Amino acid sequence: MSQEVLIPKMTRIDKKKRKIKVPLINFVIIIFCTLLIIASTFLNLNIKHYIIPLDLFTNRNLTSESFVYSLLFIPQIPTIMFICAILGRRMALTSVMLYITIGLFLFPVFALGGGIKYIGEYGFGYILAYIPAIIIAGKLLDKYSFLDMIKATLAGVFTIHIFGILYMLIIALIKQSGTMFIEGWIVAQSGLKIIYDLIISFLAILIGKYIHEGLKFILK
Repeated sequence: MSQEVLIPKMTRIDKKKRKIKVPLINFVIIIFCTLLIIASTFLNLNIKHYIIPLDLFTNRNLTSESFVYSLLFIPQIPTIMFICAILGRRMALTSVMLYITIGLFLFPVFALGGGIKYIGEYGFGYILAYIPAIIIAGKLLDKYSFLDMIKATLAGVFTIHIFGILYMLIIALIKQSGTMFIEGWIVAQSGLKIIYDLIISFLAILIGKYIHEGLKFILK
């Protein structure tokens, strides 16, 4: 057999050997992170901390409860940032896409249910925003420096909230929702919650950095 014939044949064999293979450990970790997103969707954390009430210098009678702020916090956005820090862009995107696919076509894993009709829900924009948030934050986390983690936190969290609000406005226009409803919805979903998302997301990324360092050797 001539050398001209052997070279193309060997090239085809090499291409077969170079086919992309997903190690089992990668698949297991992606599934685990998808389940983590689902779990965080239905987890309500009752966050309480001391505050200085606005009525401190007025004549209003204050009680001990006036100095305590309570918030029911769903940690899904910090979970997305945590997964992004651990897995990097590609695997984190795979996990999020799997979560969205399950919610739209298989099981009601979203906060208010699931199914293809969920695209018309006010809050679906937040879920879709996980995709660009991971792309942007994952790129900023290239070196995992302290400044990079701050940038990734700000970019990721604000991307999700801005995209989520814009999507909600589109759905509100389609459904002809009132102005009071829109204002109340924005305050409830993206009011003070943004501050908590920023703080907890940064801590999640910080923890995720060290887990990433431990996993990078087995995720190659």
